[in-house]
Parts: sequence; C-alpha cells; structure tokens
Amino acid sequence: MKLVNKPYAQAFLDFADARPEVLCVSADLTSSCEIDGFRDRHPERFLSMGLTEQNMLSLCGGLALEGLRPFVHTFAVFLYRRPYDQLVNSIAYSNRKVRLMGFLPGITTPGGITHQAIEDIAVLRSLPNMTLLETGDATEVETVLEVADAVEGPVYVRVLRGAVPRLFDTPFAFNQLRSLSQGEDLLVLTAGITTEEAMRASRALRDAGVGVTHLHASTLKPFAREAFLDALSGVRHGVITLENHTIVGGLGSIAAEIMAEAGSGKRLIRLGLQDTFAHGASRPYLMRKYGLDALTLVRAVEELTGETTDIDEAALEAVRLDEVHSAAKAEAL
Repeated sequence: MKLVNKPYAQAFLDFADARPEVLCVSADLTSSCEIDGFRDRHPERFLSMGLTEQNMLSLCGGLALEGLRPFVHTFAVFLYRRPYDQLVNSIAYSNRKVRLMGFLPGITTPGGITHQAIEDIAVLRSLPNMTLLETGDATEVETVLEVADAVEGPVYVRVLRGAVPRLFDTPFAFNQLRSLSQGEDLLVLTAGITTEEAMRASRALRDAGVGVTHLHASTLKPFAREAFLDALSGVRHGVITLENHTIVGGLGSIAAEIMAEAGSGKRLIRLGLQDTFAHGASRPYLMRKYGLDALTLVRAVEELTGETTDIDEAALEAVRLDEVHSAAKAEAL
C-alpha cells in the first residue's frame, strides 16, 4: 500500500478536460476541495459561489435543467444541512443530474460538530431519487467521477482528500460489494475510512484463527442486497458493521433493514458513533475515542463469537498498513 497525494485533484482534471458540459462549482472552499487546478485551467467553466450554499444548489438545479453537468464541491456537511430545502426541491424532487462532491465526511476533520457530516447518509438516503456513493481509498477517489456521472439523477459522494492510501487495484464499481477476505466465522461490513481499520483487524484475526468475511461498500444507495445476504449465509455468527457515521440511519441501519426483511436470525453489532456528536481532534484520536478503529472491531468480534483472542494494540501495530498514514497529523480546514 502507498499514499497518493491529492488523488481527486488530478482525477477531476482528467475527467472534466474532455467534457465541456461539466461545470465545476465551489462554495468558497476551492483549494480545500482540490479544484484550484481546474479553476486555473478552465476559468470559463468554474463558478465560485461563495458561502451561499442555498443559492448554489438552486442554481445548479437550473444549470442541470439546461443540459449542463454541475459538480458541486464543498465540505460534506455544507451540502445538506443548511441548503436542505433547496436540495430537496431544486435537485432531488426534479431528479436533476447534479453531482454533490462532499469532502471531509464524518470525523475526517478536526473541525468539530459544525464541520463533521456524521448523519449525512441517514438524511440523504431517505430522499427519493438520491444516489449515495462513498470512496474508501485513492483508487476509488480517482474512479468515482465516471460512476457518478453515469447516474440519471442526483448523486452525493463522500470524498477523501489529501494523502489517501491506495488499498484497491480495481476501480470503483457501482452497486457492488468488494470482497476483501473470506472466512466462515463472521461477516464484517465497512465503508470509507473504516475499511482500512477492518483490513488491519482481519489480518490479525486470521492469524488468531478467526475467519472473517470482509465486505467493503462503496455504493450505499442503492445497496447490493443479494450480495450481502449471500455473504451472510456463509458465516456462522453474524455481522459487524463499522462506519464513519452515526449508527442511526447509516451502514448499520442498512444491514439491519435487509436482515430483518429477509428474516435472518443472525446477530448484528453496529460500530460507529453511538448516537453522539464528536468533538474536534485528530482523526486517529477520534477513531479510538468513538470506537471506529481496529481494536474496537476486534473486541466486537470477541463478543459476537464468544471467544477471546490475544490481540491487543501491539498486535495490530504489527499489521499496520502504513505507519506514516496512520500517524498523520489532522488535516487543516
């Protein structure tokens, strides 16, 4: 695994260069969303709207109506909280092809509750016509644009920025679950930044004799229901979900809904923010404090299987995917 610096910046340039109908829209966070290169290369297709998210989304609904393809860039939290009414009426209800590129999802920012989009999946998956995508590594960041652009209707994307690890060799695949490991004891379902933590935990658990089937979800709405149920049928104990989001309405709720409707009798443990706000701090600190890290997942596996392992933080350090990345300082806003 290696770190890729600002994969979105080059990916958006490559994607938009050959598509003159693509417009790049910014809410006064141009450099923070890695689109300053596009601004400099294509100023005629760049719109800086300032801190006017409500007007911005209404305008983008109109631009899409005229056959243009606006890609809106700001921090994730600013795409749905303040302009929710405009998002519903100008974009979702009218099913416009507007791509909402949300940076700093969940606790990937030290900015505290005003900047942490911890309930965005719960809010936006309840909207008719809305498609939800989440990137989990540099490869998915680089390849999500064409996937989002192919959807007929609005798309919300949780985008990773800055130094992003490359975990996958294959591109973003719409409405498919990535199979990262196979085992017969339990199923782990992750998305976004929690996938890297689960990969660390799965390796240590394998060495401890625990078989984990690990699935990574990058399309959250729609969801690959049948693939999830197929994987569930092949494990003994049940499912653990791990997400960079509140456990209310997110990945854990998606799993619970599918399992209930299918009549599954297997147990589900949901890991993530436990119906709480997070405060501002570095990402590794917040992941440990709120239970989004590899060690928390290992303890949940022990609870689900009823078996104790000898895995501790030292053991997880031995399978750390990238020391520099994991010890990286908190990103500035």
